[in-house]
Amino acid sequence: MQNFASLGLAEPVLRAVAACGYDTPTPVQARAIPPLLAGRDLLGCAQTGTGKTAAFALPVLQHLAEAPVRRGRRPIRALVLTPTRELAAQIGDSFETYGAHLDLRHHVIFGGVGQNPQVRALRRGIDILVACPGRLLDLYGQGHVDLSEVEFFVLDEADRMLDMGFIHDVRRVLRVLPERRQNLLFSATLPKSIVSLARDFLHDPVHVEVSPEAPTVERIAQKVMFVGRQDKRRLLANILHEDDVEQAIVFTRTKHGANRLVKQLDQDGIHALAIHGNKSQAARTRALDAFRDGRLSVLVATDVASRGIDVDGVSHVFNYDLPHEPESYVHRIGRTGRASRKGIAIAFCDHDEGDRLRGIERLIGQPIEVDPDHRWHAADAVPSKHARSGGSNRSGSGGRRRSRHASWRRRH
Repeated sequence: MQNFASLGLAEPVLRAVAACGYDTPTPVQARAIPPLLAGRDLLGCAQTGTGKTAAFALPVLQHLAEAPVRRGRRPIRALVLTPTRELAAQIGDSFETYGAHLDLRHHVIFGGVGQNPQVRALRRGIDILVACPGRLLDLYGQGHVDLSEVEFFVLDEADRMLDMGFIHDVRRVLRVLPERRQNLLFSATLPKSIVSLARDFLHDPVHVEVSPEAPTVERIAQKVMFVGRQDKRRLLANILHEDDVEQAIVFTRTKHGANRLVKQLDQDGIHALAIHGNKSQAARTRALDAFRDGRLSVLVATDVASRGIDVDGVSHVFNYDLPHEPESYVHRIGRTGRASRKGIAIAFCDHDEGDRLRGIERLIGQPIEVDPDHRWHAADAVPSKHARSGGSNRSGSGGRRRSRHASWRRRH
C-alpha cells in the first residue's frame, strides 16, 4: 500500500502530514504529487472532497521550502486562486497545517471584509497568497500586490469560476503573471471553456482525473433534526447527556464557532476540545491523542481536520453546522461507522440551511430521515418535502434515552 513517504515528500512535510493522522494518500494525491514535485504542469479533474487541496499544497510547500528565503521583504512565490471566501479560508488553513514545520508565510485575501489587515500582511511579505479574484485584482490595481515573482500558480475549482462569472478576471490575472512558472488547474468538470482556458496557460500538463468517494455509507444511520440556531447548543448537550454516545465528533463551519461551542459545552458539564487550523501543532496533537486514547469523548472540528481524524471508536458524528460543500458532509460522516462498526450521523438544520440540506440529499441520492422527537424541533424550518416524513413532534425525548450523564463529566 502506498504511503506519503513513497511520494518523495520531505521530512518536515511528512511530519505535518503524520500529525494530521494521514496514513495513505488519496488517489488524486498519489497521482498528482510526484509529477508536481518533478516540476510538471497539471490538469486535474477532481471534486471537492477528493483530497485535492493537499495534492497541490504539499508539493508547493516543498518547492518553496527547498529554495532559500531571500533577505528583506518576501515576494509572493505561489498564488492560489479560488472562487469563494469559504474555500479560500479552508485552503489557507491547509497551508498552515501542512507547513507547520517550514519557515514560510501565507495569507488569504477576499472581499466582503476590510482590506487594511490584508494590505498590512502583504507589506510584511508573504510566500503564498490564497485569493479570490475580485479582491486580488482590486489590491493589484491599488499597487498593493506584486505578482512579478510568482513561481507556482494554482487555479482551483475552475468550473465554479466560470459559473460565477470570474473567467475574465482569471484571464486578467494570467496576463500579469511571469511567463516562467509551474501551473496547476483543478476543476470538478471539464467543459469546453475550461479546456480552452487550460490550453492557454498549461504547458504539456499531466492529466489526473479521479472520482469522489462513494456518497453512501452503508453502516451509518443518518438523520436530520430541524432546530433553531439559538437552540443547537442545548439540543447537542441534551443528546450527549442522555443518548448512548461513546465518542463524538462535532463539525462546525468556522474556527471561531468551534472555540465558542467548546466553551458552551464546558458550561454544560461536557468536556470537549477543538481542533482546527488556528490551533498550534502541539494542541492539535494533544487533542487527537486524547481522543484516540479514549480520554476525550467529544472533539469539535472544522473541515480542515476532518480527513485526519481516523478513530475506530467514533459512535456519532454531529453536523452542528451543515457544510457549504455537500461532499464535505460525506467526509464528515465517514469518521464514524469504521472498522465494521455501526455509526450514527446527526445533522442539525436551522432556518437558513435548507438549501445545504437539499444539496447533500442530491449528492447522496436519498432524503435523510427526519427526527422531530426533541423538545427544540423547529417545524417552520422543515422544507416542504420533509414536512410529512418525520412523524409527530413530541415534546422532549428523555423517555427513549438512557442516562449517561456521569460519563460526560470532565475526565482528569
